[in-house]
Amino acid sequence: MKPPRYTTGDPYVDERLREMVAGLDSFDAQMVFEMMTTALALAKDPISRLDRKIANTALKEMRYAFSVFAPYRHVRKATIFGSSRTAKGRPEYALARDFSRTIADRGWMIVTGAGPGIMEAGHEGAGGDRSFGVNIVLPFEATANPYIAGDPKLINFKYFFTRKLMFIKESEAFVLMPGGFGTLDEAFELLTLIQTGKSDLHPIVMLDVPGGTYWKSFDRYLREELLDHGYISDSDLSLFMYTDDIDQAVEEIERFYRVYHSQRYVNDRLILRLNVMPTEGQLSELSAEFGDVLEGPIQPVEPSAGEIRDNDVVDLPRIALNFDRIHAGRLRMLVDRLNDMAV
Repeated sequence: MKPPRYTTGDPYVDERLREMVAGLDSFDAQMVFEMMTTALALAKDPISRLDRKIANTALKEMRYAFSVFAPYRHVRKATIFGSSRTAKGRPEYALARDFSRTIADRGWMIVTGAGPGIMEAGHEGAGGDRSFGVNIVLPFEATANPYIAGDPKLINFKYFFTRKLMFIKESEAFVLMPGGFGTLDEAFELLTLIQTGKSDLHPIVMLDVPGGTYWKSFDRYLREELLDHGYISDSDLSLFMYTDDIDQAVEEIERFYRVYHSQRYVNDRLILRLNVMPTEGQLSELSAEFGDVLEGPIQPVEPSAGEIRDNDVVDLPRIALNFDRIHAGRLRMLVDRLNDMAV
């Protein structure tokens, strides 16, 4: 373990902490040392007991949730957002249930809340074996729906922010159904995280019943009130799509991963890991088409030392882009073009 730069400031305490983590992997030992240092700093800082309770509860919630998801990290997951007030007899319920069943039949797992409405529909469609329940403890929703209740993949959260983290961190696709304040909050937060590069690119599908106006009205609002006033860029609208067709929704999700697999920054270069390596001519074509957001050509690269250390899909081919890290919508368009090249 290298001498840590982030310490308690007390040589005796620092040495005891180093001894405690000495048996861990050298890379992880550094992070564990820093987490323990932070815990001790919280004990000394002139903050309230409530502040410490928030930090303590959040860390425990994250640790437990990470451990629940860990055995399934190599299975692709789709998060579904939508209203808990959607009754079983409504077409939106049937749509969420049928979508979940369709994508689960293709090998995906479903992540959604554990309450009634759209969340229950998602679990009903996918079945318990292919479902995660990411529940928020509320006074008016005391129990989980019957399809996930008692399942070891049910996780209860006190805080919305830790719950939201799991929704987004643990999923490779997002489907939004009509809903209330919570659904719109999740929609805007998801779009913001991807637009600002705080989240990797993922397919976002806004799914409505045939003839529904919920997401059409949302799209119109974005265009008329945000785009027309310059609050977003035209390319930002490529970060999502809306449809009223389950097959189209599933195709959008699966098409996104046709060539593209995942991404990682290495020394300020964006590395795209791919299922299929494009030809030299195709890479040249992409470099020219997206030269407005790239500095220099797209190049094939070997796995970096960090990727090898983390065993981060080192068997896949990859390309490096000097991306400007600003225009996420254009990057999404580049990935779409990359995926189309495999047809």
